[in-house]
Order: sequence, then structure tokens, then C-alpha cells
Amino acid sequence: MGKQIPWTQRTFNFDFPAGLYPELTERIRSAPVRAEAICAGLPPEVLTQRDGDRWSIQENVGHLAGADSRLFMGRLDDYEAGAEVLRPADMTNKATHAANHNDRPFAEVMASFHDSRAAIIARLEPLDEEAFARSAHHPRLDVPMRLVDMIAFMAEHDDYHLARMRELARMFA
Repeated sequence: MGKQIPWTQRTFNFDFPAGLYPELTERIRSAPVRAEAICAGLPPEVLTQRDGDRWSIQENVGHLAGADSRLFMGRLDDYEAGAEVLRPADMTNKATHAANHNDRPFAEVMASFHDSRAAIIARLEPLDEEAFARSAHHPRLDVPMRLVDMIAFMAEHDDYHLARMRELARMFA
């Protein structure tokens, strides 16, 4: 696999209809299961091995769980409240670094990802297309972002980290 484009250098086109929310919601719903498939059978020393100063597989899983609970749940609140601007992400990832995911059992880290994602899905499932068309300004990308766009953004964020996890599994397994 080739080198990934760094997350902060990516651009996004949110030019699809809000009616794609069922498929996009399905993508984010499946992320914990896809993470488990990548990690299946890997020993703890592979799950926690870092590539230099870059996160381990386990830290990537923990980051996704933390982003769910710290950022994306808050952004759901922003849409619900009719906020004009979405809350910003901590681009230093201070919370991920401080969480010491490699010091926890993998099953616990994975369970937190399942739980955080289930909580997001539970909030999205009762919404209709009109709710997914609500828009607020994304501070880092400096673009309007509908709720459906945020779900697509989450799915891309998931896939970015899942691809990295698969790369680490190939490197260390």
C-alpha cells in the first residue's frame, strides 16, 4: 500500500444529496466490526507496537472511540441546537496521547469504540432527511457542513485510521 495523505492535508467535496444518509450511517456503524477484523488474532505486542512516534493499532482504535465521545457527539449537539459553527477538533490530539490506550487491555479499548459508536448511531437513527440537511460551519475546513456531510467525514476519518491499522498489522505481524 502507498503512503497515506495526512489527514490534515485532505480536502472533501460535500456535493451529494442529503438522502445518502442511510448508506453513510451504515459505513460508520460498521467501523468497530471492521477494526475487530483487522485486529483478529494479533497478539498484544503487535497491537501496541508503535511505528516510531506514530500511534499503535490499539491507539488508533482508542482515538476513534475518543473522537466519537469527545468530538462527534458534541457536534451532534451543535446540529441539534442549531449552532452556526461546529465545535473545533483538538488537532494536537492531546486526549488520545493522554489516554494511554496501550496500557489498557485491547478488549476494553475495543469495547469503548463499540459503545461510543453505538451511542452515535442511536442518536442518528431517529432522524429524517431534513435533519441530515441541517448545516453549520466547519471551523478547520472553513466550509458549510451538513449533518450528512459530517457523517461522510466521520466515515473517511474511520477509513483513514483503519487503513493505517491494516498497514501496521502488515508491518508487525
